[in-house]
Amino acid sequence: MNTASTATTSAASPNQLDQLKTFTKVVADTGDFVSLKEFAPLDATTNPSLILKAALMPEYKFLVEKALADNKSASLSRSALLGNIQDHLLVLFGVEILKIVPGRVSTETDANLSFDTAALVVKAHKFIDLYAKHGITRERILIKIATTWEGIRAAEILQKEGINCNLTLLFSLVQAVACAQAGAKLISPFVGRILDWHKAKTGKDFPAAEDPGVLSVQAIYAYYKKFGHATEVMGASFRNVGEILELAGCDLLTISPNLLADLKKDQAPVVRKLSPQSAAANPIQRMDLDEKKFRWLFNEDAMATEKTAEGIRNFHADALKLEKFLAEKL
Repeated sequence: MNTASTATTSAASPNQLDQLKTFTKVVADTGDFVSLKEFAPLDATTNPSLILKAALMPEYKFLVEKALADNKSASLSRSALLGNIQDHLLVLFGVEILKIVPGRVSTETDANLSFDTAALVVKAHKFIDLYAKHGITRERILIKIATTWEGIRAAEILQKEGINCNLTLLFSLVQAVACAQAGAKLISPFVGRILDWHKAKTGKDFPAAEDPGVLSVQAIYAYYKKFGHATEVMGASFRNVGEILELAGCDLLTISPNLLADLKKDQAPVVRKLSPQSAAANPIQRMDLDEKKFRWLFNEDAMATEKTAEGIRNFHADALKLEKFLAEKL
C-alpha cells in the first residue's frame, strides 16, 4: 500500500523542465522539429551550425529542395545565387519551426557581416520580407546579430523600425550594457563557452555555483533589472544541467535537446535563483558607454574578445560548409 502510494506521488511530481517553465521561458536551441515537438518550448533559436546539421539530415531534404527550386530561375551570379538559396533555407526552417512553437524564432545574419552595420540592416530587411511572403509577421521573428559594436548599431536601427533583434555571441557585461543602451529586444550571453575558456586557462573544473559563465549571466541579469532595462536576458550555450539550474528565474534560457531531455527525466526540486527583487539589492554599478569606452573595456576582457572572434569565425566556417553542400545540389 505504501509502495503504491509512493509510486503515485512520484509519478505526479513535476519534472525539472516543467518546474523551470514556471518562472523562466524555455527556448529550444535546435533546428530539429522532432525535438521541438517533444519539449514544447515557447521559442526556438537557430544558428548556422544548427541549420547545417539539420540540412544534412534526410528528413529535412524537402526544405533544401524547396530552397533550390524557389531560386532556380533567378538570374544571379553563382555566388549571389548560393547566398540567396541559403537565406531562403534559413527562413524555410524558421517557418516550419513557427508551426510548432507558439512564440518566436531567431534567424541569424551572416557572420561575415558582423562588422558592417549597413549590410546587417539590409540582411535583416531581407529576412523580414521573406518571412512576410510566408505570412509570418515580424513580431514572431528575432534577427540574430553578433555583439560587435557594428552589430549593436545595426540592432539600434532595426529596433527603431520595429524589427526585434537577438544579440548573440555575447560574453561580457560591457557588451550587454551596450545592447541595453541600444534598445535591443533580447541578448544571448553564452554560458558554456565562458566556462570553456576558463577551464582551458586554469585547468580546473568549476562547480555550477562558481561557474564563470553562470556568474557572468547573473551579473548581466542583476544590472538589467536594477537599472530598469527592458532588454530580455536569455542564457545560452550550456554545458550541463547545473548551469541551467543556477540561472533558474532568468527571463529566458535556450537549451539544447540533450539537456532538455535531462531536465525532463529528473524530478528533483528546482529553486528559483534569479529575481528582480534580488537584483535590486545587487551592488553592481551603472555603466555609461560610448564607442571609445566600449572598445577599450571590451579589449581589456581577453575572454570576451577571444570568444566573440572565435564564435564569428566558427559560424562563418559552418555557413561556408552549408554553402558548399547547397552548391553540390545545384
